[in-house]
Amino acid sequence: MFITKKHLSRRTLLRGAGAALALPLLDAMVPALTALSRTAAAPARLRRLGVFYVPNGMSMGYWWPEAEGRLTTMPPILESLSELKDEVLLIGGLADEPANQIAFGGDHARSAGTFLTATPYKPTEGADVYAAVSMDQIAARELGKQTQLTSLELGVESNAMVGSCDAGASCAYTNTIAWRTPTTPLPVERDPRAVFERLFGISGSTDPAARRARLQRDQTIVDAVSSELQRLELTLAAEDRLKVAEYADAVRDVERRIRIAEQQSSRELPLVDEPAGIPDDYATHAKLLMDMLALAYQADLTRVSTFMLAKEVSGRAYPEIGVSDSHHPLSHHQDEPAKLERLYKVNEYHFQQFAHLVKRLAQTPEGEGTLLDHTALLYGTGISDSNTHFHDDLPIAVVGGRAAGIRGGRYVRHPLGTPLANLFLPLLDNFDIHLDSFGDSTGRIDTLT
Repeated sequence: MFITKKHLSRRTLLRGAGAALALPLLDAMVPALTALSRTAAAPARLRRLGVFYVPNGMSMGYWWPEAEGRLTTMPPILESLSELKDEVLLIGGLADEPANQIAFGGDHARSAGTFLTATPYKPTEGADVYAAVSMDQIAARELGKQTQLTSLELGVESNAMVGSCDAGASCAYTNTIAWRTPTTPLPVERDPRAVFERLFGISGSTDPAARRARLQRDQTIVDAVSSELQRLELTLAAEDRLKVAEYADAVRDVERRIRIAEQQSSRELPLVDEPAGIPDDYATHAKLLMDMLALAYQADLTRVSTFMLAKEVSGRAYPEIGVSDSHHPLSHHQDEPAKLERLYKVNEYHFQQFAHLVKRLAQTPEGEGTLLDHTALLYGTGISDSNTHFHDDLPIAVVGGRAAGIRGGRYVRHPLGTPLANLFLPLLDNFDIHLDSFGDSTGRIDTLT
């Protein structure tokens, strides 16, 4: 047998003019005999973990399906993923009991501050915060050994980490869900330009004048590495050339959208003090960040991410979908049907942005499947009914992960009060990260597969 397949390193980077463009997974990066050496009995492992958090609870009557079992139709909040319902696993009965064990601070801080740590935090509104290492960072410690970025923390709203944000609790507990160490909360990044430059580099300086000069040259990251890209394409098979071309087009499109946002910011007087380049429109902003996360996954720049679609106690209104109420006051709906319906619209709007990412991953080939097949996405919040601020029977969904046997298209329930951490353990197992316990876990749920 003759093996003539060209092999590229998985870490191949194209460089030029202060930029570094990582490449997506190509056939040429897979060892030639890989397919011959696979064993059907060996379970596949997941490559990526993403956690997506929404604040202020949920309009629960619009979240749960009518009955357990197969998802024949999606509940109203999740309708934007109806075409991919077989990738969605809804899990009921899970609780964030550590949130109830904190005697000081509001329920919103308790919700976000314990969501991924499964551990009560130290009540404080000062800088002396103390929580626990979050589940995503447990994964990042291992998966980050193979990527440029250990993890990526994104969000649409403020990333302030100082001061009090909820009944005397530090903003660190409301504005992030990721904790690298018990004393190191990881702030979200909301500026698309900052995220793009973290992923792909810049012209060599963070000076605003240097940025403007680069914009005036109208040079994209892809243009900066074009000569190396052309040389590489001469050595690739037709299918790999197509993958590279589609990926390069996606990078160009993201940079174009960032440039438009920056130009609009310079033309108009902002109503609030915001960094240049942040779109005023919520959906435009969220989808731009989602698209950059997809690129980071596709190029294997990071394998672990968290994304806060809004921060806890968010007071944002959404007039673009007919909801002029401030989100947090609206969440105290007092069971009024009209308020519950408006809250549902906000919940569904948030899920639409997440669905945008899911669909993109499902459309991106990787190996014998798609990016979504090799990725587990956790979507939810630490408050169920937003009027009562209960931290039990949480709205939790796991999306993707088919390569590891995660079976979607179902709604399953566990006994009320089952620790949310009992879900974290089998999720980490799928990354070959095996823990005896985590936070307040009492075991492993067995319904993922």
